[in-house]
Amino acid sequence: MSVSFHGIGQWCATFLGDGIQEGAVVKVTGQGTAAACAAGDPFCGVAVAGDKEACTVQLGGFARLSYDTAAPAIGYTALSADGKGGVQSDEDGRSYWVVEQDAAAKTVTVLL
Repeated sequence: MSVSFHGIGQWCATFLGDGIQEGAVVKVTGQGTAAACAAGDPFCGVAVAGDKEACTVQLGGFARLSYDTAAPAIGYTALSADGKGGVQSDEDGRSYWVVEQDAAAKTVTVLL
């Protein structure tokens, strides 16, 4: 039996934003505008689609996010952006519920 959190509670909004890569965590930078996060930034969601002018950002529900260093712990874990489109554990970050890790793919599933 497999477990899937994909799509549970997902809700999105469209923001103006130039060149944001799908899968990158993002922050709100102005009225109706989003941008990719720098290392240590708090993030509001993850880009699920984008083009040269706008991006769709998942703001709620379970999302699969990449990480580059050590895998964030399962359970409530403080996270921030890693500056490469993914997340990192960060004592000063916002707390998210991490429900799944995939070490091979270097992803974690979190509740936004």
